[in-house]
Amino acid sequence: MSETKFEYAIHEYATPFYIFDTDILAMQIRKIRGVLRPEVELCYAMKANPFVIKELEDLVDSFEVCSPGEFSICERAGVTMGKVVMSGVHKKPEDVEYAIKQYADQIIYTAESLSHWQMLASCGERLQTRVRVLLRLTCGNQFGMDESLIRQIIAQNHSEFITIEGIQYFSGTQKRSLKKLENELKMLDRFCLELNQQYGFTVNKLEYGPGLPICYFEEEKNEEDEMLNGLAAALKSLAFGGRIALEMGRFIAAPCGSYVTRVVDMKTNKGEPYCIVDGGIHQLNYYGQMLAMKKPPILMLNHRDGETKEWTVCGSLCTASDVLVKQYPFYDLQTGDPLIFQRTGAYSVTEGMSLFLSRDLPQVLLYSAKEHFRIARPGFPTDAFNYFQS
Repeated sequence: MSETKFEYAIHEYATPFYIFDTDILAMQIRKIRGVLRPEVELCYAMKANPFVIKELEDLVDSFEVCSPGEFSICERAGVTMGKVVMSGVHKKPEDVEYAIKQYADQIIYTAESLSHWQMLASCGERLQTRVRVLLRLTCGNQFGMDESLIRQIIAQNHSEFITIEGIQYFSGTQKRSLKKLENELKMLDRFCLELNQQYGFTVNKLEYGPGLPICYFEEEKNEEDEMLNGLAAALKSLAFGGRIALEMGRFIAAPCGSYVTRVVDMKTNKGEPYCIVDGGIHQLNYYGQMLAMKKPPILMLNHRDGETKEWTVCGSLCTASDVLVKQYPFYDLQTGDPLIFQRTGAYSVTEGMSLFLSRDLPQVLLYSAKEHFRIARPGFPTDAFNYFQS
């Protein structure tokens, strides 16, 4: 975003707030699609940022939905249910039954365990409705199922109401090893081919989460383009023949977001310059931030000449851990100056300790050149959540 747009938003809206630039979001999708083969599908993991799902509906092929709350957001936003992949390790029978009753076989469900599989099969039989399923393969943690269990399910599936669409696999985020991506895809390709050879089962869809890295800090080497290009090359070698859907959240949404907070106080304690802002760690989170030592990209708008001084930026919470960044160089920093933390489009808006100290939730703004600024969520008091009096 240009500085003019930030200046307008800061004049019109009280800090702290988030801005998600949907033009940048669309640009990131175009960049990804421009590198991948045209037939590769994109699945947006909405946990990264649920506020932008409507803006993404025409840009991605599907949405990964991991909770009843996220499913309700999709309903309220009017998202096409044929784009929903209902994932998540905890599925309640009543939630699955509601979704099947309301939307029949439009939705694809993931089976994370044998009990998930049995629940989906039972619900399909009881409602006499076809259920479409992806079997999630584990990478060795609490998610998904072992190869042996997936083989057993495929070998024993005789239900006329449940259709296994394929396999889902995700092994983590912020991967910086192209070799790891290549090895995972080779393993998945081998597994899909073996399922066909041994059971006559065709994997029609492989949903794979590559966990591509986002560069958050000044000290880091930016490997985003290198990893994306390497992923595209690795996908070309797959032989199993089904559709490929890449599930991404952070890599899609992170570049579009900015978090705007304002300096409210300044002091020097034991020779260390501190500035206090009206936001804090309950609203700003960067993956890989360690004790506020790494420096994220911060934009200032003051344009004043003056001395450069290294400031430790602290939030408004009454805890010594509320430090956003240490010893960051600013020109002539003054009380009232806005600080714009960039690349905050993924997770910050949902991962912070939002209820801590009963601070208000910040506003969420959307921006595009066509529609200008829109309020996606107004500022919201949290004290009612922390004490409810009947």
